[in-house]
Amino acid sequence: MPVRLFIHATNVHQGGGQSLLRPLLEVCPENLGLVMVLDTRMDVPEGMPDGVEIKRVRPSIMQRLQAEWWLAQNVQAQDIVLCFGNLPPLFKLRGHVTVFVQNRYLVDKVTLGNFPMKTRVRLGVERLWLSGKAINADEFVVQTLSMKTALLSSGCVVNQPVHIRPFANMPDVGPGNVNRENNKRYDFIYVASGEAHKNHRRLVEAWCLLAGQGQFPSLCLTLDEEQSIELFAWIEGRKLQYGLKLENIGCLPHEQVIQLYAQARALIYPSQFESFGLPLIEARQAGLPVLAAELDYVRDVIIPEQSFDPDSPVSIARAVKRYLGVDEVPLKILDATSFLGLLISERS
Repeated sequence: MPVRLFIHATNVHQGGGQSLLRPLLEVCPENLGLVMVLDTRMDVPEGMPDGVEIKRVRPSIMQRLQAEWWLAQNVQAQDIVLCFGNLPPLFKLRGHVTVFVQNRYLVDKVTLGNFPMKTRVRLGVERLWLSGKAINADEFVVQTLSMKTALLSSGCVVNQPVHIRPFANMPDVGPGNVNRENNKRYDFIYVASGEAHKNHRRLVEAWCLLAGQGQFPSLCLTLDEEQSIELFAWIEGRKLQYGLKLENIGCLPHEQVIQLYAQARALIYPSQFESFGLPLIEARQAGLPVLAAELDYVRDVIIPEQSFDPDSPVSIARAVKRYLGVDEVPLKILDATSFLGLLISERS
């Protein structure tokens, strides 16, 4: 029997997962039997090869369990299975199974307390699924060294190999090819959803510090207001209080995000952890300079023009000033005589 490729992605339809899955579907070879098990909300590219079998799965627990059973019944020994949604098969399959892991919340020991209850339950179940069914995978694939380290440290992997195989929709552009034009709509953009680890509050606090020093760079955010009601209200309050040049344009389709990069002078990226950090890659592909957290996941994929401590609004503000060419006045160090002289004169 001919080899078939099963792409099992029943929980992928938006965000970074969708941005990576779609270009993968666009380049599937014609000489390989292709079976796609997809969420009903996942768009399929036009011009797919003839003979592609697409099985649609509604986003319900029962439908997804049925899809797992269907997979176990239909995969044969010569088949290749790519599980694209972080999770290994629920049942042991006869074919070769590769699990693509891209959700760091499933492998890092980080709190889920900042998420809504529904999300905490889902991530908790997926953590148990990954650790309990990892034995059903023949190999794992991640995109960065940081993600490989986190996966190996999680204890999920038994003896399977973990490969680092980063990919994106376009080839990378080196730091020497960044575009430093100033006539842009925004000085900075931050392409990110509103989860706590995306670190919007410290970023906006840095903008408040800059405003206090007479610096008002423009900043564009891509928050979904309905999904981040409390965060959005807090940001709007700071915007009014400090007169910040800050605009939130909402959650955009990926095609519009790509267009957004052309409207900015630079990307700023204060996220505290990522499995890949796709906007870093996309911004570099668009020729944007990048200011990013001084963390391993960033330097796994790019060399930023400026870096900062993501836990410090002061550090973020200083990196912005360095990029903008604003001089930082160093702290004046007194000698012992001057120190005592001031101490005495203030009491005279």
